[in-house]
Amino acid sequence: MRNIGIMGGTFDPIHMGHMIAAETAREQCGLHEVWFIPSYGPPLKANEPGVSSRHRYEMACSAAEDNPFFRVLDIELQRGGVSYSYDTVMELKSRYPELQFSYIIGSDRINDLPQWHKIELLAEAVSFIGLERPNEPILLEELPDYLRSRIRLIRMPAIEISSTAIRGKLKADGSVRYLVPDSVLSYIRRYGLYES
Repeated sequence: MRNIGIMGGTFDPIHMGHMIAAETAREQCGLHEVWFIPSYGPPLKANEPGVSSRHRYEMACSAAEDNPFFRVLDIELQRGGVSYSYDTVMELKSRYPELQFSYIIGSDRINDLPQWHKIELLAEAVSFIGLERPNEPILLEELPDYLRSRIRLIRMPAIEISSTAIRGKLKADGSVRYLVPDSVLSYIRRYGLYES
């Protein structure tokens, strides 16, 4: 059965850290593809400012276009409202019953898993690939058994890039070259995104 990695997030903007994480997970876990799913309205970042969901989707598409193993889906944008991983996974499993899915998340999100919407049902539907980062301890022993058995940890290269820092640099007219893919930087400049 083909195994597809899922990366959800605001991608505001998508950056090289996201791309490296996706490629690392794909290679180390033998994923057939990684699907990026920009959120319409993430439940944990409801008040965070940023650009429109359409711009975030288009930037993700431009970042993924040169990798044949990457794909971008707009299912959360089509659905609208707050985006829950459980709803997205159920929709994917309904559309693609022949595939199995692995949710790719950073070490900071692994510790938060028990707080996710319908997490027990989500854990029955997907496995999780946890990206271990330096200085971000993963407290597996504190997670419930049903989660521990569904998480595979992999080492993530130590890359300190964040969308928040990128937005700050752009607002201050700083350079983000090599922090985002060239195609994303061109898109940001074309539409004047994140300017003060």
